[in-house]
Amino acid sequence: MSIFLFGVSHRSAPVSVLERLAISDDARPKLVDALLETPQISEVMIVSTCNRVEIYAVVDAFHPALEAVGAVIGEHSGMTVNQMTSHAYVRYSEAAVEHLFTVAAGLDSMVVGEQQILGQIRAAYASADENSSAGRVLHELAQQALRVGKRVHSETGIDRAGASVVSVALERAKTLLGSRGEPGTIDSAVVLGAGAMGGLAAAHLARDGVTELRVVNRTTEKAEHLAANVAKNHGVRASAVPMSGLAGALADADVLVSCTGTVGSLVTVGEVHSALAARTQSTPLVICDLGLPRNVDPAAARLPGVHIVDIEGLRGDGATQAAAADTAAARDIVAGELADYLTHQRQAEVTPTVTALRQRAAEMVEAEIMRLETKLPGLDDPQRDEVAKAVRRVVDKLLHAPTVRVKQLASTPQGDHYAEALRELFELTPGAAESVSAPETGLPGEMRARGDR
Repeated sequence: MSIFLFGVSHRSAPVSVLERLAISDDARPKLVDALLETPQISEVMIVSTCNRVEIYAVVDAFHPALEAVGAVIGEHSGMTVNQMTSHAYVRYSEAAVEHLFTVAAGLDSMVVGEQQILGQIRAAYASADENSSAGRVLHELAQQALRVGKRVHSETGIDRAGASVVSVALERAKTLLGSRGEPGTIDSAVVLGAGAMGGLAAAHLARDGVTELRVVNRTTEKAEHLAANVAKNHGVRASAVPMSGLAGALADADVLVSCTGTVGSLVTVGEVHSALAARTQSTPLVICDLGLPRNVDPAAARLPGVHIVDIEGLRGDGATQAAAADTAAARDIVAGELADYLTHQRQAEVTPTVTALRQRAAEMVEAEIMRLETKLPGLDDPQRDEVAKAVRRVVDKLLHAPTVRVKQLASTPQGDHYAEALRELFELTPGAAESVSAPETGLPGEMRARGDR
């Protein structure tokens, strides 16, 4: 069994494509069930954020898995295989593992080094665990990916600037609010969405000196909870507003940060227009739309006095870069953890072969002892026990060196060949051979989707 990855991200696809492929929390269980119903897939974990959608699956072969995932995601998004592959990346086996570790380290993020992706991977893993779509392979993979991310953030300074998509968007907002080249200030803000990203936005605004914060959410209780936490922890005047009061809240706001996973526009052009009509200040309204799909109708950007900052506009922002030394240190950690993971997996793969060999030897020993008893019926019990112990000791000594050595050799890139040789030499059963058949170690170049690096 091997790890298969199908993904799109800010690096490979425009926001319009990311929106179509986005997987909401409500849609996730249905997609997971559809993927698990295919015979090629045994485990699934979906990572879906504001700028990436990645499906990790445990599969028995590459091509059938690619067809199965393509069919399920195509039906979900309404996109053809050609439309998807022009923007997607596909990775297999070692390359898929390396990619997840790189993502967990924050090295593939729009804002290099941001920590939010680690929480998003943790949430994806928790969802897979809750839905029983993660088995042994994905449990081990996800846990080590989280370990990689923690090590990178604790052992390097890659996140010393504390940058995130939210912080970069808000810095852009202050630039738009400023004049004569000087950044402005955010005095009043509205946060649409009370999830993890909304909480991050509210905390960042509070630390940055906002004086009035309103939290809007479809579930009023969640908005009230977030507002209360911000008020308590940061001493900011914060309140919850129902969805029906959004336009009124925007009337005196400098910035709207929108970050929900709702499909379809939550904020219409009409609502923004109504908010502008009720404004008393002359400052512009900056909308940071960080939702995927986008939460605000893009046409609102055509209204006078409105600026929209979205994922598309944040690509390539200079503030998203981390120090070269920290990036290099993070990549070294990823490389070391990848090597450890592959060594463990290769050794685990050879274990059934060693077990089958020892079982075969034990069966042969018992058969020979029984044959000896029929030929020498005069042996008393102590003599019979000594003979049996002697035979077992000889067999154990003969098997010790090859079984220890094959486990050591299994950690090498061609380790599967030694396990295969062991199966062939000792004529182990086909079932044992199938249980340890090693995965492919790479993806042929011509099968890599465009956008794969």
